[in-house]
Amino acid sequence: MAKVLQDGEKAPDFSMPSTTGQIELKDFSGSYLVLYFYPKDDTPGCTNEAKDFSALIDAFADRNAKVVGVSRDPLSKHEKFSAKHDLKVILASDESGETTEVYGTWIEKNMYGKTYMGIARQTFLIGPDGSIIKSWKKVQVKGHAEDVLSHLPDGTKTSQDKV
Repeated sequence: MAKVLQDGEKAPDFSMPSTTGQIELKDFSGSYLVLYFYPKDDTPGCTNEAKDFSALIDAFADRNAKVVGVSRDPLSKHEKFSAKHDLKVILASDESGETTEVYGTWIEKNMYGKTYMGIARQTFLIGPDGSIIKSWKKVQVKGHAEDVLSHLPDGTKTSQDKV
């Protein structure tokens, strides 16, 4: 069974290819990071979630926050998905499954009587110091991006704009 990460603990390190190049947790040091895990590119719920975060990208930036979506889709699929929907979020590819495993989002699922492994839709708000401020499990897409934004302090971004 996957480890359940707790609010307040240090976020696990990661290194993944993304639509902006290779990214690691340390790249976001000094900024807030919204790390959201989603099952698959170009499916209805995942598309809506990415578009909702993209629509608020300036508001996240004003609060010194970066938004990264993670799935096991290959980078080439992320690039097509991003271009098709004019997404403003960073999309990271975890084809190896290492990041989804350490974040506890690779779980057993059931659909139509079949059991399979897949990504649970979850979000982690990581603070400038690399600790998990808040996590959302069993995310409902509608209103989620706004809810995450509401947990960030108001303000303007600092000069530590690394990614």
